[in-house]
Amino acid sequence: MKLLKSVALLSLACVASSATAADALTVYSYRQAFLIEPILEKFTEQSGIDVNVVFAKDGIAERMAREGRLSPADLVLTSDFSRLMELVDKDLVSPVESNVINNNIPPQYRSQQHNWYALTMRVRNLYSSKDRTGKIDIDYEDLASVEYKGKICTRSGKHPYNVALVASMIAHNGEAKTKIWLQGVKANLARKPQGNDRDQVLAVKEGMCDIAIGNSYYYGNMLMDKNQKSWAQAVDINFPNQQNRGAHVNVSGMALAKHAPHKDNAIKLMEFLTSDIAQKMYAEVNMEYPVKADVAPSELVASWGDFKVDSLPIYKLAEHNQDAVKLLDEVKFDL
Repeated sequence: MKLLKSVALLSLACVASSATAADALTVYSYRQAFLIEPILEKFTEQSGIDVNVVFAKDGIAERMAREGRLSPADLVLTSDFSRLMELVDKDLVSPVESNVINNNIPPQYRSQQHNWYALTMRVRNLYSSKDRTGKIDIDYEDLASVEYKGKICTRSGKHPYNVALVASMIAHNGEAKTKIWLQGVKANLARKPQGNDRDQVLAVKEGMCDIAIGNSYYYGNMLMDKNQKSWAQAVDINFPNQQNRGAHVNVSGMALAKHAPHKDNAIKLMEFLTSDIAQKMYAEVNMEYPVKADVAPSELVASWGDFKVDSLPIYKLAEHNQDAVKLLDEVKFDL
């Protein structure tokens, strides 16, 4: 496997055109090298198919749109659902008909048009201070309660993780009630939204707030990081809405490029990424939940306990994404 690393759009443009060999796949990846490299190496080992990889933090959809039919991209790996929707909205992906993939990925975690598939999921958890709050039975709706006035920390409302959460709230409760809820959550914030999910857990540790909104896999990664382990140890992980609809999840995923030069081999890679071995590697390396039902999470992640997942199909979030952004603007959530 040939790995080509890039974080700048101009660099991506240069390496993408020169990387593609006649018999090799080209993958554009938003996912980081430490996670993807071992999985793709295993695919090459088993299939004999080389994989060229371009890593980028942003700009992949824009680049593919400019490349058009000359794009070398065969497959795109995304770190969240919003990136998948961007590819779909820009008409950059193709549907895939594969019984292997459809058998491995439940309908809840794939497109009805089969033009994208989830690969892993992460829960939008609510973390509570071990010392001041303890483990709690909490719903997302409770974040607007006066009980939590001045006690909540979160990253920007416009971050895709939070936009997806707001979209799920609209799907379940309607736009009007969700706007009122957002206003209540904003009123309960301990500080202006800032930083990333790990920063919210640190804020709880330092006493700035008692409740933090954050993805589950960050918790596992902090526990494995000697510099951040004490942050994670200062909080309890809580799975919201366990007495009703279940916890909201977001997903990473994959999509076949519209003009894939090596479509058949790309589908082989997609099938491999949904296999037991690849799903297990995702789970072990990045503390994410496999979407393949019979693959267990890592031992550490399993230690957090079983939980009920929101049964809302992931594709439904796309229907409310723009409404979620609009509500966040209307309530001036980040101000």
